[in-house]
Amino acid sequence: MPALFSRNRHKANRSRSQELLLLRDEIDQTMEKIDAARNHFEQAVDPTMIDCYIYEINAAQLRYQFLLRRFKAAESGFS
Repeated sequence: MPALFSRNRHKANRSRSQELLLLRDEIDQTMEKIDAARNHFEQAVDPTMIDCYIYEINAAQLRYQFLLRRFKAAESGFS
């Protein structure tokens, strides 16, 4: 029986590790979206586009915060 528990624990650790990698990738992509929206915002002159980029930045920042919380929770469950 101990070998079975060891295998299950190994699978769970691998699954968590994979989840952390996927979350890290999403966090990186979201940071790129924030940077892109900021760059567009700095170049925008039309008031409508300025508003659009403000919304994009805010949405991406909220997504970043959400993903960071999930990453930290998954990481703490990993140990």
